[in-house]
Amino acid sequence: MSIQAPVSIENRPAHTGSGLRGSIRRRPLPWFFSLAYLLSWIAWTPYILSENGVGVLHFGFPGVGGTTQLLGVLPGAYLGPITAALLVTGITEGRRGLRAWRGRMTKFKVGWRWYLVVLLSVPATLTLASVALSDHGPAVPPAAVLAAFLPGLILQMITTGLAEEPGWREFAMPRLQRRYGPLLGTLVVGPLWGAWHLPLFLTEWGGPHVTWTTPLEFIATTIAFSFVMTWVFNRTGESLPLAMLLHCGVNNYFSLAWSDMFPSLPDGYAAHAFLLSSTTAAAVLLIATRGRLGCPPVRDAHVLPGRTA
Repeated sequence: MSIQAPVSIENRPAHTGSGLRGSIRRRPLPWFFSLAYLLSWIAWTPYILSENGVGVLHFGFPGVGGTTQLLGVLPGAYLGPITAALLVTGITEGRRGLRAWRGRMTKFKVGWRWYLVVLLSVPATLTLASVALSDHGPAVPPAAVLAAFLPGLILQMITTGLAEEPGWREFAMPRLQRRYGPLLGTLVVGPLWGAWHLPLFLTEWGGPHVTWTTPLEFIATTIAFSFVMTWVFNRTGESLPLAMLLHCGVNNYFSLAWSDMFPSLPDGYAAHAFLLSSTTAAAVLLIATRGRLGCPPVRDAHVLPGRTA
């Protein structure tokens, strides 16, 4: 396959200042990733050390809706990627950059077919992958599950989607893509996105039967799935809501429907199905787009205002 050559986007101002602000202006991407990790991991530390994690501290987080993740995981998620992107954008691009960032975050005006494609293709692809692993068809989920599917998706959008994707996809991916091309840019975001979750494997979030292969499989999946995310993000004109819908559609399917549709499969097979479907979709897209993943041709080396490296 032919791969789009890396594109240089060096267009930084001659005087970026000194000290911390100057360092952030010169190296926005390293600062974004560092802050995303640092802020989340610090906020997750009590949850990890609690009885919901390794049990060093003798207290537990209260459950909300049958899970401790809303109070244990979500605060750290909100303090990570989206906060890091907000801080770095404000320092490097000022109010103009923050207005542009907010505008891209609310880019809902995309063809309705894209919403239909994402809404239908996610459960369809994950179901087909699960069928391949189980060797028999899915059961029809209960009516309560079907009724909760759309509300659950909306909840996922304002929790997981809003906490993560303004950072990984909206802030980091366009900068990496314009600097290194869509293939290498995705190969940077994918593993860093996956590794950001690593401390959570020490908690209830990781599930009851975590082995050393579990986080490796998870990171492999985030890499493969990131190629799909990049393609959707590019083809929809960098629509963050569509990227969030794709990400949250997977979470919602596994949270609400999968166990009822495949009751004979062990819980760990959900991760296998996600890896299988993501790898297959990524391979198809890479071949079909020749590695461009929907990235439009770059006509010059200049960066649009508010989109520095």
